[in-house]
Amino acid sequence: MSEPNTDPEVLIDQRDGLGRIVLNRPKAINALNHTMVTRIAAALAEWAGDDAVKAVLITGAGDRGLCAGGDIVSIYHDAKDGGTGSREFWRDEYILNATIANYPKPYVAVMDGIVMGGGVGVSAHGSVRIVTERSMIGMPETGIGFVPDVGGTYLLARAPGELGTHIALTTARLGAGDAIACGFADHFIPSEKIGQFVEALSSVSVEAAVAEFTEPAPDSDLLAQRGWIDAAYSADSVTEIVARLQAGGVPEAAKAAGQVLAKSPTACTVTLASLRRARVAGSLEEVLNEEFRVSVACLGSADLVEGIRAQVVDKDRNPRWSPATLDDVTDAAVAQFFTPLGDLELGLTAPTTIGDQQ
Repeated sequence: MSEPNTDPEVLIDQRDGLGRIVLNRPKAINALNHTMVTRIAAALAEWAGDDAVKAVLITGAGDRGLCAGGDIVSIYHDAKDGGTGSREFWRDEYILNATIANYPKPYVAVMDGIVMGGGVGVSAHGSVRIVTERSMIGMPETGIGFVPDVGGTYLLARAPGELGTHIALTTARLGAGDAIACGFADHFIPSEKIGQFVEALSSVSVEAAVAEFTEPAPDSDLLAQRGWIDAAYSADSVTEIVARLQAGGVPEAAKAAGQVLAKSPTACTVTLASLRRARVAGSLEEVLNEEFRVSVACLGSADLVEGIRAQVVDKDRNPRWSPATLDDVTDAAVAQFFTPLGDLELGLTAPTTIGDQQ
């Protein structure tokens, strides 16, 4: 058994055949930073070749959630200073996301409580994804002038119909039933039984533990609304999506239109383009490469700094987007977000496993 790593931000331990990762920033709902990403990657690399490790488990400290996403305040300050730190953070984070998706052993993610953005990246690409009645999962990027990343556009583009487009543009939160229906999770276990489930992983196989504790998932509210969602979000532009939502005569659709209009017009337009491109991509790695281009471009956009300022720095909740309307976002401006980065490309090839990282 390896000695426990008691780093305050992420706890790494190995015992009873289980490699355990505990995100350990409970006051920040376990928001990810670069150090945490590199420590997780190192542990996964070590365990991949260790026959004593039969499975990996990732959980979050505290009772609020697995992970609230990346440390966006750090990204805010870095973007104002040139963005090189965030770029390298994303590089390592996206490589980690791909590694998780192709991990050679069961990778069990307990997605209890809040799981947002980067938290989705370290959980929803795993092979065994557990949700509870407390789960609140989402990709909130367009609300801060950013675009879904960490392989999020890959997952969203593969949700039934246009549910992923709705989730991305409105930043809708997914409960347990929605998460399973949309392909972000696999199994429902009541939160009161998570402790027993984790304990069982030390003595029985992952399959046996899942079989013992899984219960029927709640119904998906989003699936029940696919009629108006598919009709509206199948449009070719965000402007047309909003028009269809407003004209549909469905109260939920009208509410969704207002939510989209409150987000960054540029981020929403780039997000729609990203989702359409991800839908036809051949692999997660291909999507992550493109997400990296988009994320790096966002560092140079006014809306990312402004969105984080309004939501979490000044907290006035009144972002001044530039441009301010969807009609003012040009095709040329959108195209710039997908420009290849030359020597800075992420460069992942499919599939990514331990030892294949760039």
